[in-house]
Amino acid sequence: MHILLPIGLVLLALWAWKTGRLRRADSGDIAAVLIVILGFIWLARGNGLLAIGAFAGVAAWCTYRSQQFRRAMMPVEDARVLLDVPPDADQETIRDAHRRLIARVHPDAGGSVELARRVNAARDILLSEARNNADGRLH
Repeated sequence: MHILLPIGLVLLALWAWKTGRLRRADSGDIAAVLIVILGFIWLARGNGLLAIGAFAGVAAWCTYRSQQFRRAMMPVEDARVLLDVPPDADQETIRDAHRRLIARVHPDAGGSVELARRVNAARDILLSEARNNADGRLH
């Protein structure tokens, strides 16, 4: 049972690296990782119900943070229009468009929090789409 913790941690680290989540991790993601570790410890000590509760909570967090949730909030085409990028934009083009737009709409520059949130969400959606395509471009 003690071998499950290192295996689980390695699998979690590989998943985070593969999906690019290590680059955009926030405090909630770090808390989720710690809860997974705690869940494996509880599982190894025979506290199955606590472990299941911890894993269920992390699964709910991951569902909340998933790209599918963001896509439901803003379709890819809306994200393209907001950032004014062509359908074949690569990651660098998306990031450049985001930087130019966020400089104008950021709350510190007189913009609104909601618009800055939408611009950031559009960037995340388009970068995810570009990463998911083999050639790194949107389709």
